[in-house]
Amino acid sequence: MDFVAVQFLTGLASACALFLVACGLSIIFGVTRIVNFAHGSFFMVGAYGAYSLSGALMPLLGGLGFWLALPLAALGVGLLGALVEVAVLRRLYRSHELFQLLATFGLVLVIKDAALITWGPQDLLGPRAPGAAGAVTVLGEQIPEYDLVLIALGPLVLAGLWLLFHRTRWGVLVRAATQDREMVGALGVDQKKLFTGVVFLGSALAGLGGAVQIPREAANLNMDLNIIAEVFAVTVVGGMGSIAGPFLAALLVAQLNAFGILILPEISIVLLFLVMAVVLVLRPQGLLGRKELAGSATHGAPESPLRPEGWTLGLIGLAVLLALAALPLVAGGYQLSVASEILIFALFAASLQFIMGVGGMISFGHAAYLGLGAYAVALSVTHWHAPMTGALALAPVAGALGALVFGWFCVRLSGVYLAMLTLAFAQIAWAVAFQWVGLTGGDNGLLGIWPAAWASAPAAFYWLTLGLVAAAVLLLRRIVFAPFGYGLRASRDSTLRAEAVGIHTRRQRWYGFTLAGAFAGLAGGLYAFAKGSVFPEVLSIPMSLDALVMVLLGGVQTLAGPLVGAAVFDGLQTWLMSETDYWRAIVGAGVVALCVAFPRGLVGNLRALQESRRDTPAVSEEGASG
Repeated sequence: MDFVAVQFLTGLASACALFLVACGLSIIFGVTRIVNFAHGSFFMVGAYGAYSLSGALMPLLGGLGFWLALPLAALGVGLLGALVEVAVLRRLYRSHELFQLLATFGLVLVIKDAALITWGPQDLLGPRAPGAAGAVTVLGEQIPEYDLVLIALGPLVLAGLWLLFHRTRWGVLVRAATQDREMVGALGVDQKKLFTGVVFLGSALAGLGGAVQIPREAANLNMDLNIIAEVFAVTVVGGMGSIAGPFLAALLVAQLNAFGILILPEISIVLLFLVMAVVLVLRPQGLLGRKELAGSATHGAPESPLRPEGWTLGLIGLAVLLALAALPLVAGGYQLSVASEILIFALFAASLQFIMGVGGMISFGHAAYLGLGAYAVALSVTHWHAPMTGALALAPVAGALGALVFGWFCVRLSGVYLAMLTLAFAQIAWAVAFQWVGLTGGDNGLLGIWPAAWASAPAAFYWLTLGLVAAAVLLLRRIVFAPFGYGLRASRDSTLRAEAVGIHTRRQRWYGFTLAGAFAGLAGGLYAFAKGSVFPEVLSIPMSLDALVMVLLGGVQTLAGPLVGAAVFDGLQTWLMSETDYWRAIVGAGVVALCVAFPRGLVGNLRALQESRRDTPAVSEEGASG
């Protein structure tokens, strides 16, 4: 009983930081409708800032300097968030919500390298909290005094936020904007100032969450992505846009982490995302959240419908394919390895574009099916000694089966809730791969996954990859313009009209989801042979985000977009990694700039420009005849 009490109190202390970060994310989403992937970066900067400020103030003010450093770090992060809102996010509020997401991912890369330049790569452990550096005895067990401080801090912050949102005019406006921001704007409220204030508050809360961690956890460059998955889980379970919801969810998640590792250590990580998935399936708005009003999401300008390419673009595509086929005649082994990787990611991105652009289903966890295909190949080679052809044949089957199971639940949701459920399922797959050491090797991975002798040469494997990727992309294109593809697009554009003409929209979306998983699985199988090994990272959030970046860079509503996006993103990233240690900042800044300058993606904006030029003569002729 004593040990249980200690674990319970430890869980309460851990809940404090989770609540602070998740509450900030929930507030920002509630008003701006932006799923901010950079929120974990604000948490990281808060920890680094508190480390530096405490080191500077404690020699001058003693113990008081430490306690002053925490709110000052939070204030600094809040100002950083406000700067990001004014400089970047404000320019994207009318863009598609996915480009807002992409911009925040670019900020993650920029902030990570800025932290690397400022504080270096080493872990930095802050000082022990003056006045709370000892321990107290509770039921015969020692509890750190600082844990008790954190246990008290969470309810105090919750009470302060409740007073702010219920007893001030600004708070009432924020609550109103959470329910209907368009109506708030119509009533004459300055939305720019309101949004800036909300992002400042949410970022400051994330910064405070990071600052209070420095006596318990070393500040490091992986803090941002390490916490963001748990923060999303807490926000979703509690209710996006809610304040009390994340507090309740943080308590539940922290206790689940505290006791899950003792009771069910083999699946302790899986439990968190299982809870997230169950809540999304049964109550998508979360425990204390409210359903979104129709039309509250932002989708930017309407996209033109997909049309089959003309002869000109077809000939260009054939010329590109022939040029790629001739690449081994002029390129060396390293260049062919890079080209093979780009082709694999092009297929991965094309499969994601199929469900996003054609099916209208946003996925934050598409890496699950890439990883299932990769692990199917790795397991069949290492455990069952399958030949390369047999292992590759299993890859799309594994991806399709995973998508068939996960998709059955996902297609029942839409918008950000669907995206979060795909993230939950991908994290479940990642956690299983990470913790099932006996089968997957855990974080040691599965090694020795090399191509057969006939495909072991770089040129031979490149031609094999090019042939399979080209055939898969052409098949995807054929599906898009087949009756099934038209039915899938009808389900995306108008569910009621599609149902009225006899299309079973949910089944149509489920089949489309499964097809996308099969193509992603094939990409995963090729990826396993290209790398010679498979690790749980192939299922991780960064891998899913990379696919999103590729699709959005090229354009969601263009078939060639993901292919161009994969070539630009992966090629640029590979080249920069060999040239500089700060490649993330360059790639991130480029991603943000592209989101602001080309809100439809590279190919999407090019197509829009061509259409506007084609329509201009017609308009001029009408004006002349009038």
